[in-house]
This record gives sequence, C-alpha cells and structure tokens, in this order.
Amino acid sequence: MTETGKAINDFLHRHHGEQVAFLAELVRMPSDNPPGDCAPHAEVTASLLEELGFQVERHPVPTDEARTHGMQSAVNLIIRRRFGEGPTVVLNAHGDVVAPGEGWTVDPYGAEIQGGVMYGRGVAVSKSDIATYAFALLALEPLAEHLRGGVELHITYDEEAGGGIGPAWLLAQGLSKPDFAVAAGFSYGVVSHHNGCLHLEVVVDGRSAHAAQPDSGVDALEAATGVLNALYRHRETLRARHSEVAGIEAPSLVVGLISGGINTNVVPDRVILRLDRRLIPEEEPEAVETDLVALVGEAVAAYPGASCHVRRIMLARPLVPVGGALDLAGLFAHHASAIFGMDVPVHGVPLYTDARHYAEAGIPTVLYGAGPRTLLEANAHRANERLALEDLYRATHVVALSLFDLLARDS
Repeated sequence: MTETGKAINDFLHRHHGEQVAFLAELVRMPSDNPPGDCAPHAEVTASLLEELGFQVERHPVPTDEARTHGMQSAVNLIIRRRFGEGPTVVLNAHGDVVAPGEGWTVDPYGAEIQGGVMYGRGVAVSKSDIATYAFALLALEPLAEHLRGGVELHITYDEEAGGGIGPAWLLAQGLSKPDFAVAAGFSYGVVSHHNGCLHLEVVVDGRSAHAAQPDSGVDALEAATGVLNALYRHRETLRARHSEVAGIEAPSLVVGLISGGINTNVVPDRVILRLDRRLIPEEEPEAVETDLVALVGEAVAAYPGASCHVRRIMLARPLVPVGGALDLAGLFAHHASAIFGMDVPVHGVPLYTDARHYAEAGIPTVLYGAGPRTLLEANAHRANERLALEDLYRATHVVALSLFDLLARDS
C-alpha cells in the first residue's frame, strides 16, 4: 500500500465508528418518496454534516416546482472544498427512498446492526453514499497540500422522482459546473452505462352504453385489449435486441397500470394504460416513442368509433459515457480491485438513475459507492434492505484514493 493509501486507510479506520453512527442517523430519519416531504431529512443531514466541520449550502426547491414533480418539499445540499486551481469533482448521493412496504423483520428505520450488517430503508440506496462521500472527503484533509482543484458533495432528494429538481435543477440554476461526476452505486462494480426509461400514458376512448344494448356504444376496453395484445406481441420482438454493454441485456416493456370503466352494467367509455419501456444505451428514445405511438394508433384504428391519445409521463435517457468517463471508470475500478482483492469490473446496469443528468450536461460520469454486488443482494426497494459495514469502509477508501489521483498536483 502506498503512503497515500496508508494515510487514508488509517484515517478511515480511526473514524469508522463515527461514520457508522452518521449513517445510522440518516437511516433513522424517514424520507419516503412518495409522499416526498424531504426537507426535514435534508435539514437533519445538513446539521450532521456541519457537526463534521463542513460548510453546507441549503438550496430549497420552490414548493410549486416540487409539487410539479410529485413531491411536497425538497432541499438540495452542496458542500464545496477547494484545494486550489484545477478540476472539480462532484459526488452525488440522494437521500430520498422508496416506502418500506411489507415483510420487514426489523424496524425499517432502526438502523439495526447484526453481524456487521446494518439494516434499514435507504441504508444501501443511497444514504450509505452520503456517508461514503462525506468521509472520503474528510480523509483527504490531511493530504490537502498535495491536491489541486476541488470536490463538491451534492445531496439531493428526488432520485425516486426522476432527478428533475435534484442534479438537473442544480446544473440548470448554475449552482455547479463540475468537470467530473460520481454518483451512488455499488462497490463491486463501476457503472459506466445504464438503461433509460420511457413512461407513456395511453388513453383509449369509446362511448358508454347500457350493457343491455352494448351495440349502441363503443367498448373502450375492447379497443384497449387490442392495444394490449399489440404491445405484448411487440414485447416479444424486443428480446432480439441485445445491448453490447456488459451487464445490460435487452429492452423491456411492462404495462404497469390499468384503469377504466364506469360500472358493471355500462359499456366502458374510457380505459387508461400506463406503460414502462426500458431503453438500452444503443436506442434513440425519440424513435422508440414514435414507434410505440404508431403501434397504439394502429391497434385502436381496428375498432370503429374508438380513439386514443398517448402522453409522455417521463423520459429518462440512458447513461452513456461522455468525455473521459471511461478513463474515470477505469481509475475507480483499479483502486476498487486493489482494495477488495478481486477484479471489480466496469459494466452497465439495467435500471436508470439521476446520474444521467450530469452526463447529459457533457460531464464525464460514473456510478460508484458502498454496497454489495447487486441490487438484489442489497434488498434495495425490498424488505430488510441491508449494507455490510465492511463494504462501506472499503468503498470509502476507494473513493478517497480515486479523488486523490484525480486531484494530485503532479498529475
């Protein structure tokens, strides 16, 4: 281990208990989204960070804007540490989480530790990386004279709602102009790509009629069934489209919500479908949307008197490398492989994250942070979400080493 690596390791070893206690406080404070009333958690986080010696900027999102994005409140936090002239690296983690749901055998807000593993909602996704990034930055302080440039921590609260009033908002407001970005991930892999996601709402209209005289109406549910059949046939064709990115397979399509009808004895006059179409990095989102709209229109046209319109609910573009993103990923993979004593690959993941907003702004972006090999192992978004505290320790070491290399004066 180099002198730098030893200095960072010694610092983190001395402060590991403090880091675990810091994470536990974040887990104990609920920040479920929805409902998305996250300003209270942001204030707790800011206070905890100030206790560590950081100066914390609080940037409240206007209430009307938060509500437009399906949230009640959000406050973005920024910490800035300058070491002199040079590049700026952003570390972004989100404090909002999905609701706990059923099936827990421990208190989802208890931050209970069993056998070196902490349990709690958000402990892996991604409150752990608020702790990872904060303590990685602290570990650089004794080495400050060897560094240039700067580090920013962006702690945002709308990842579960798409990131529009988190990273995208900070960039649009001109509050940050980073040269590199690192966002929350898992320590057994460095993510260079991820899928995109398109949510569409399909409204199929017919004409209501008494069930005793159904021919006097237009059955919207029958037409919607035609749409469903067309979508499911189309879904089968997606299996043949394979991504070249390791860790990502084929596009997917799910119809997740259906509503409609008036009563049992009335011909349905309207049916609403909502669908989720996952986009592999090689796909062009606008072309996918155009094709789906055409497919739905053709299906409804087979039912005289029925009509439809399709509305985009959300578009999250795939994360693809820009600028020096692959070099950045390679740096993190190098240090992670050394610290973990195993090959830590660069790969893609089939989900989507708000890290894409940095990449869309032309900023080289990767995902790396504390956690196991997969979302499944973390129980992310499921009962008994968990994090091995050894992974927290080692991932923090990797982040600190990578930051040092990026900002070293002789680099």
